[in-house]
Amino acid sequence: MSDFETAVVYQIYPRSFKDSNSDGIGDLNGITEKLDYLNDGSDNSLGINVIWISPVYKSPMYDFGYDVTDHTDVDPIFGTLKDFDRLIKEAHKRKIKVIMDFIPNHTSHLHPWFLESSSSRDNPKRDWYVWRDPKPDGSPPNNWVSIFGGSRWEYDTKTNQYFMHTFITKQPDLNWRNPQVNEAMLNILRFWLQRGVDGFRVDGFEHIFKHTDFLDEPSNPDYKHGIDDPYKIHKHIHTRNQDELYSLVAIFNEVLAEFGEKFMITESYSDLPTLLKLYQAGNKLHAPFNFHFILLPWNAQIYKEFIDEFDEQVGVDYLPNYVLSNHDRSRVASRIGMNAARTAVMLQLTLRGMPTIYYGEEIGMKDVPIPKELVQDPFEKNVPGMGLGRDPSRTPLQWNSEKHAGFSSVNPWLPTAENYRSVNIAEESQDPRSFLNLYKQLIHFRKRSETLLFGTYTSLVIKKKDVFAYIREYKKEKILIVLNFSGKQKMVELPFVQGKIILNTGLDQQKGSVKKLQKISLRPHEGYMFTILK
Repeated sequence: MSDFETAVVYQIYPRSFKDSNSDGIGDLNGITEKLDYLNDGSDNSLGINVIWISPVYKSPMYDFGYDVTDHTDVDPIFGTLKDFDRLIKEAHKRKIKVIMDFIPNHTSHLHPWFLESSSSRDNPKRDWYVWRDPKPDGSPPNNWVSIFGGSRWEYDTKTNQYFMHTFITKQPDLNWRNPQVNEAMLNILRFWLQRGVDGFRVDGFEHIFKHTDFLDEPSNPDYKHGIDDPYKIHKHIHTRNQDELYSLVAIFNEVLAEFGEKFMITESYSDLPTLLKLYQAGNKLHAPFNFHFILLPWNAQIYKEFIDEFDEQVGVDYLPNYVLSNHDRSRVASRIGMNAARTAVMLQLTLRGMPTIYYGEEIGMKDVPIPKELVQDPFEKNVPGMGLGRDPSRTPLQWNSEKHAGFSSVNPWLPTAENYRSVNIAEESQDPRSFLNLYKQLIHFRKRSETLLFGTYTSLVIKKKDVFAYIREYKKEKILIVLNFSGKQKMVELPFVQGKIILNTGLDQQKGSVKKLQKISLRPHEGYMFTILK
């Protein structure tokens, strides 16, 4: 049994976690300073046993670290390699594993590889990136669009060709069909594994390969101009999830296996059949991220149908995983509201597999409106006013009620939320019914419960369409989870006589007390977890 199969993962966006040197930007030493908050071995800590750290590589920061100039060094903004090594050592002392972001699709336009590649058509590294001739009229090679707006092609006047960029123009795409690129990138994995990293989250995995014939993409008939994200203008059948991805999963797994039990999770906003193909391409220490909780409407029946199918298809051979928010998407408390978010947390932390928590999610942080003059995100700058910017979900973690929420002693790189004096870790640690204490109790119960860690999942048929209920069963124990997705009180009939309360989302019901279950009243957005007695 791998430690990852029983893990609760916590995503840290380093710029916004903790500033240790008073420059307004979070850093590696800030993370090390706060490891005890994540896990000090007691129930007072959050109880996290895996952290995923967003990029800390050397970068000009046009896309805040996802534009890399040196894959084997730390950017001075975040610290040094020595600081990184210390973080690994201190995390491992606390039995916390560390996953790094790995960015294989592209580099910075200032990376030495691209500087060589763009210097001339006959440079040995020319084919390390994707270059194409213009059409006869000088226009781009095809109709492919960038995820961040505009054409995916940028014309280089020096060599009279276009280079491809899936994201911003300053992020040219690598050519993974070049064996030298393969070897160079695999050696980067080895570099960090040798330093003690426990695995990787692979960024933009679905975009790595593109169709070899560079065919135009078909139009999306459902696209609404001026309303939808401009990227949705096409169906991206030639630039996402190409067949070579599946063999690349196996190659990555082989490299990780050189260093023992290491884990890889790949970023893929994909439908269920594609996720299953990605699972099948790897081994039990690989999983594609499942983002459907971010994408699905907050509806009990839709969630039930998806989870039923996902859980069955993944089965026991692979590791299910569930995500409520991340650094690219709106926070869950903003999408569905604070009360519903408590229900979502109970759902996420009681299902089979590996849950991933986004920093600040555990205190109910919401998206923070960013004034136009303070916008940092290139996505928002390229496609303004459509709500696509990612700054609102990347604001500083709210540690306490002091100035700048205890994140920094100076103005932070993004503004803190106005509610930081009441919504923060210090305040919520003292409130027995807080969002933070709900997280702590769920995580620590999960860690000790063989039924939640290893048990089967079976959903129940409930007459109330706004209620989702399921059983986790292991050996002779059955745990019942009942969740009210609606803002109204619901009376629910259940096929059990009585159960013992483990937890409810309001943290205001007596643990261990016995409750009759044939008919149970659920308050708006209330969830319960019971041990079934009979």
